[in-house]
This record gives sequence, structure tokens and C-alpha cells, in this order.
Amino acid sequence: MNLYSKLLQRKDNPLRIGVIGAGKFGAMYIAQVPKTPGVHLVGIADLSPANAKENLSRTGWPPDAYGATSLDSALKEKRTHVSDDWEKLVAHPEIDIIVESTGNPPAAVEHALAAFKHGKHVVMVTVEADAFCGPVLAQKAKEAGVVYSLAYGDQPALICELVDWARAAGFPVVAAGRGHKWQAHFAQSTPETVWGYYGLTPEQAKLGGLNPKMFNSFLDGSKPAIESTAVCNATGLTPAPEGLLYPAGAIDEIPALMRPRSEGGVLHHKGQVEVISSLHPDGTAISYDIRFGVFVSFEAETDYIRRCFAEYGVKTDPSGRYACLYKRWHLIGLEVGISVASVGLRNEPTGVATAWLADAVATAKKDLKAGEVLDGEGGYTVVGRLMPAENSLEENCLPLGLAHGWRLLKPIAAGQPLRWTDVAFDSTSTAVRLRREMESAASRENETSRYDRRPAAAASAPRAIVLK
Repeated sequence: MNLYSKLLQRKDNPLRIGVIGAGKFGAMYIAQVPKTPGVHLVGIADLSPANAKENLSRTGWPPDAYGATSLDSALKEKRTHVSDDWEKLVAHPEIDIIVESTGNPPAAVEHALAAFKHGKHVVMVTVEADAFCGPVLAQKAKEAGVVYSLAYGDQPALICELVDWARAAGFPVVAAGRGHKWQAHFAQSTPETVWGYYGLTPEQAKLGGLNPKMFNSFLDGSKPAIESTAVCNATGLTPAPEGLLYPAGAIDEIPALMRPRSEGGVLHHKGQVEVISSLHPDGTAISYDIRFGVFVSFEAETDYIRRCFAEYGVKTDPSGRYACLYKRWHLIGLEVGISVASVGLRNEPTGVATAWLADAVATAKKDLKAGEVLDGEGGYTVVGRLMPAENSLEENCLPLGLAHGWRLLKPIAAGQPLRWTDVAFDSTSTAVRLRREMESAASRENETSRYDRRPAAAASAPRAIVLK
């Protein structure tokens, strides 16, 4: 609760930041930097420096502020250097923290590993990378003596914060997650159909510069699966065996929804991650929804605590046992400075994988033919499905974050998960090698390694692959 005062103390010795990727998310963080004490954005690396400079201008930066001709000049002049050389940015000895916001999962893995090698902390905005190899990235950071963190402002880190609050206050966490606009047929949406489901015309979307593939990754359930994976791996919560259920409900209905099925709720087990729909099954909107927000559901285990809930007007389920806390909005990149401050001032992540409990698996969006090339999340070929990690491992499933640019070796029926044996993948890719390293280590039972298996908190919950 004192990050701001600590930042003020660093006014003359600021945290020195490098940003890789100055697109929409990166630009939102960059917009806040001039308003934040104790932080110096030394350098920005982007494949298109011209686009990065355009975003700087759009966010209100005067040209002189990002006119430094080198990183050394930027440090000396208290300005910012913009280039396309991420390797030089990561290697510079005076950079403290790298904010990885490219949105390119394989590239994000390369950037994170290089940052660890050069002794830099990493705030990982590209949650797709965390979803398929976050546990091993966290282990690599620990070995390098640096901090690896999810990005505050994105929903996974906000959910981690609510879970931590509940546990630190002594409440058992029953469920946690986020909201979403959802109907089952959205899972087959493509970049051609996304705007109709969103309620925009293609002309409106074009005028706003909106990326249909990116927005479709949210709509079709891919992003909820990815983000729920990151939450599970960071908090110890686990998915239902069938993945996300998307129960519909208003905020005041969350306590009743987020309880076990045996007690009238929808949960397979306590300690579950879930996503709540903002649409009724008939497609009509729910008033006072959690669509853009996050929640944690927790339990009053004693009559005394239940009486306290009642005395202070806490909205509960009919039994008075289950309650929730929520944030109805998240501010995306505008809040990343919380991660930067926490990592730089306290050496504390705002969410980090500690176990492999869940996976976002690539599933065929339609009947796929041999020879088709996968186009990743939000596209025409695959959609993300949340799955317990032990099931994904046993079935040799292909993670969604890597299902891009590879050719299918065999036909796959719509709705079926893809497996490593179904695709011609690049085994030399750093991201692939890291993921396969994690899978191999996780497969080794009853031997000394960084991973072992333990029962999850609930007997009926999926098992966890836990980092040591």
C-alpha cells in the first residue's frame, strides 16, 4: 500500500525501464510513464520504430522526449531512445526491468530468456507465452536471481491479487476468475464474424483501427482459456475437468453460482477457476455484469463469520456462507506501472507461476484438412480450450500459444484437441524447446527434479505439477 511513497523516494534514482513492443498495450503503459515518479523509460524496441513514435505522439509525448540518439544518451539526458534493436536494449547494463508487450508468444520467450541472462527483471504482458511455459520461465528467472511477473492491469494479475487478499485475510478461496461476453456459438467465430457479435459494423471497426483477429481471440474463448491458465498456475486454483463452463449471472449472483454443485452452484470442486458470462442463455444482456472485471469467491467457515457478513450487509448466497469481492473494470496497460513498481521496489511479482496446473490447448475450430496451416488464436483454424495440465500432458496436446504457422499432418475433426504429432513443428524454436523441456520434466515421476506431483487441495480436483 505504499508503492507511491517508495516511487517518490526514487525520484533522483529512478527505476530504469525498457519496453519491447509499443503497440496498443505497450502504448497504454507508456502513456502513464510521464505521470509516474521514480521511473525512467530509457528505451523502446519495436519492429517498427516509426509506429512506436506515432504511438508516443498519440499518447501525448512531445517529440523531444523520445529523441535520444542512443540508450547512453537517453540515460544521460533523461529522455527515451526508440529503435528496432531489442537485443541491445536487453543487454544494456543500466536497464533494470524489461516490459515485454509484443503479443508474439515465441518472441516473448526469447526476450524473457535474454533478459534473465543479462540480469533484468521481466514484466510479461504477453500472457500467451506465460500460458504455455510460465512455470519454467519462472524457474529460469529464479535461477538467474531476477523477478518474473504477470502484468498488473491485465486480468490474470488482478485475479491473483484478489486471491491473495482472500487468503491473507483468512478466507478459503472457493473460486476466482473473470467475466466475458459469451454464448456457445462464439467458439466458432472468425475474424469475418467477430464484429457482428460485438455489435459493430466492419466500417466502424476499420475506422477505430481495431484488429479483428485480436478481438476475435477474446470473443471465441481463446483469451479466457489463456488467462485462466495463467491464473491457475500462479494461484493453485484448478479448472473443472471439462474446462470453462461460462455460467451466466449478475454480480450479486456470483456467491450463489460459485459454490459446489452439491450446494446448488455450478462448481465441480472448491478451488476452481471460472469465467462468468454477461449474457443470458437467450443472448440478452445481464444488468450489472462482470464482463470487464474480475472476482474472487470465498467462504465463511463458522457461524460467527457468517453473522459478521450479515451484520455488515455482505451480499451472500442464500445460506450466508459464500461471498465475493470483485473489480468491475480492468484498465489494461494503464495499470502496468503497479507491476513495475512492485518488481523494482519490492522484488515482488504481481502474479507468477509456481506450478503447472492448467493448459490452454489448441482445439479445431472446424474440420481441418491435412496440409492446412494453423493461424493461432482468434483466427479461422483453432480455438483455445482450458484443460487440467495432467490431462494435456497425458494426451500430448498442443498449446494454443504455439499453434501458429505450422502445417497439419493429418485431418482433425471440429472440436478435437490438436496434438504435437498432428503438426510439423519447428523443434529448433526456443519456445518449443522450452515447452518440451517443461513437458519432459513433468513426465518424470518419482525422481529428483524441479517438478513432482502432489494431490490438489480437493480430492476431486485435478492434480498439480509443482515447481520445487
